Formats: sequence, structure tokens, C-alpha cells
Amino acid sequence: MRISEIRAASLITKSGLPGTEFVINPYGGCSHACIYCYARFMKRFSGHEEPWGKYVDVKINASELVPPAPEGLPGIERASPLTGRRVFMSSVTDPYLPQERTYKLTRAILERLVPHQPFLGIQTKSALITRDIDILTRFRDCEAGITITTLDDAVRREIEPATSSIKDRISALETLKGAALRTYVFIGPIIPGVTDWRAIIERTRHAVDFYYLENLNVTGSVKKSMADWYQGRHPELLAAFEAAYKPGSLFWDSMEKEIAAYCEREGVDGKIFFHHGRR
Repeated sequence: MRISEIRAASLITKSGLPGTEFVINPYGGCSHACIYCYARFMKRFSGHEEPWGKYVDVKINASELVPPAPEGLPGIERASPLTGRRVFMSSVTDPYLPQERTYKLTRAILERLVPHQPFLGIQTKSALITRDIDILTRFRDCEAGITITTLDDAVRREIEPATSSIKDRISALETLKGAALRTYVFIGPIIPGVTDWRAIIERTRHAVDFYYLENLNVTGSVKKSMADWYQGRHPELLAAFEAAYKPGSLFWDSMEKEIAAYCEREGVDGKIFFHHGRR
């Protein structure tokens, strides 16, 4: 793992993600090394020759790039350009990489954001998020999410090796919910033959307000990475993967209808973001 300390030129950027106006990425690259990660396209902008998942750029000046909130009259807040705007951490890295324990960039950024009072969304695969509950609860509007792709920890170690265990993630959800934060689980990517989205909902529903669900994005080199993993580790599941992505497949259309019907029947708030045949 190559760790580099860099000074970034900017931090808060406009976003094209659904329901999000701005994104913040405290780190460049990612040490979680998820084999399905679509964000590996960022490598082309970084100049790194290391494989995705083998480098992290630490933006040591990140918190300095959050502008100070304007000062109001005593006892009266003054709105900033970020007040009430939807800000998401993070889109192409994880805000709670293992390196966050040392550098505390995410924590410093959150501290600087509090006076602005954006509508904060924060999502991670790490139980480390619970460290910052004292800050997250200072936002009037905050949604704290945990990604869960599988409940099988052995499979989790194969596809996202440097992430928190499933047990620790569910415990983190419970802790976040206990702190009166609005919580969600991102069930994604849904991996054919691997992700049991029903089981994830049933296992976490007691600690979750809503769910995001997204299918596997196989753009770029992801399709080959996944095919290699299926062939090398789970050849018995390869047919399910191939069926999902063959030309004309209705695999994802069928699953989307199935999820929507389940959520309506069970009273689950599930927000579905599927790409269908486009990816």
C-alpha cells in the first residue's frame, strides 16, 4: 500500500449523483480494495501506476478547504452557500479508510461543516463512523449509511478485504440509530448469485430507516475483475453473472420489480437505482 501526503487544490465539488448537490472526498484512491469498485476510473486522473486499492493520497489540507461559515448576529445564524444543500461524503473513496484513524481528515472536515448546516449524507463500509457520532449529531439533517453487499463474511473478505466485518457494520448501524441519527443501508452493488438483498434487509431492518439498492456496474475493467473472481473462487456462480449481462437480458428488470413488490408488501422504504442494460 502506497500512502502519499498531498495538498489538494479543492475539496467540495458539484455532483451528478442522484439527490446530491456536492461531494467531498477526503482521500484519493482507496485502501479497501473492493474488486467491484467502479471508482477505479479515478486512477486515470491521479498519475498512479499502482493497481486500484493499492494507493491512498491523503489530502492533508482537506479541512482548510472548507470555507468558514459567515458570522451572524449574536444568537442568530447566518446562512452560507452550503446551508440546507445536500453534501455527500464520499463518492470515489471511503471517508473512513483505515488511514482515517491516523489522519482524522473526515473528522476535521465534519467539524468545519457543522456551522454551515448542510443536509449531510455520509456512507462507509467501516464501523469507525461511530467515533464521530458526537459531531454527526450536531447536524440538524444527517443521514448515516453503511454499505452491505453480503452477509457472508468469508465472501466479504474476498471482495472487499480491508473493510469492517459484517458483524461490526451491523453493530455500527445499531449505535448510529441509538444516537437518533437517520440511518440507511446501501445494498450494493448487488452481485449476481452472491447478494441476498432480502436477507440483508431482514437482518438490519431494526436499525435502519431506509435502503438504497444498486446493481453491479461493470463498466471499464470491473467486468473482467468480477469474471476472474467468479472463475477463480466461485465457478458455480459464474452462470448467474453471465446471465445478468448477456445481451437482451431482463435479469435486472425482473429483480427491480421483485424488490419494489417486496418493499411495498413489507412496508420497507427502498430506493432503487438500477442501471439495467446500460452497464
